[in-house]
Amino acid sequence: MSEAFYSHARLYDLMFPGGGPAVDFYRAEANRQGGRVLELGCGTGHKLIPIASDGHRCVGLDFSSEMLAEAQRKANERGAAVEWVQGDMRAFDLGRTFDFVFITANSLLHLHEAEDLVSCFRSVRRHLAPGARFVFDVFNPSVRLLAEADGVRRTRQSLSFMDPDRGNVSVDVAEIYDAPAQVTRGTWYLSTDSEPDFVVAPLEIRSVFPQELPLLVSLGGLRLVERFGDWSGRPFAVDTPLQLCICESA
Repeated sequence: MSEAFYSHARLYDLMFPGGGPAVDFYRAEANRQGGRVLELGCGTGHKLIPIASDGHRCVGLDFSSEMLAEAQRKANERGAAVEWVQGDMRAFDLGRTFDFVFITANSLLHLHEAEDLVSCFRSVRRHLAPGARFVFDVFNPSVRLLAEADGVRRTRQSLSFMDPDRGNVSVDVAEIYDAPAQVTRGTWYLSTDSEPDFVVAPLEIRSVFPQELPLLVSLGGLRLVERFGDWSGRPFAVDTPLQLCICESA
């Protein structure tokens, strides 16, 4: 589950500040569905806090207590009412149903086994109210990019950020692709000039290929209604970056 990577919640938010078209998309979906909203793998609340600020009753579930603590702090700052729950998206029971459930930012890909993905989908199915929608986004795997994961440590310039306490932080990543498992196994290194490698954390992300995705969804008791390729609603295609999936109960 890459717990160590998410134990640095404040640094995570500096590296991934959120906002942008993904937030706009999920806010629009929540407004369209109305009612209760549940986000699984909610992290520090990048998507859910804006949705709660729109007046929706929101619950966020995450495996990391550190991420949830930061989410609570941010929600308090915004005056947003969100119920934060520590739990495992593979199997959960919140004792109620929701009108809109979503998993974003590749959070679903922390589940590496097909059985875990199906278990997650079945748990989602049990929490869907009549007429509810379940939406998630995962990247569209590129065989070329996966093959380039050669284990060499490289700097990711686009991820560098300014930490008010440390100054400029650079981010290096070394990745290999485990083809039989369909998992990219990476190590992330955060450094400053005076403090090299002050964070070294593993991050392992599964690939879900386009042909297997509808089958996994179906085994979970859901039906894939639409699949888009980006946040604008472009149809899914071989060259689109996302698999943005709209699902309902089967």
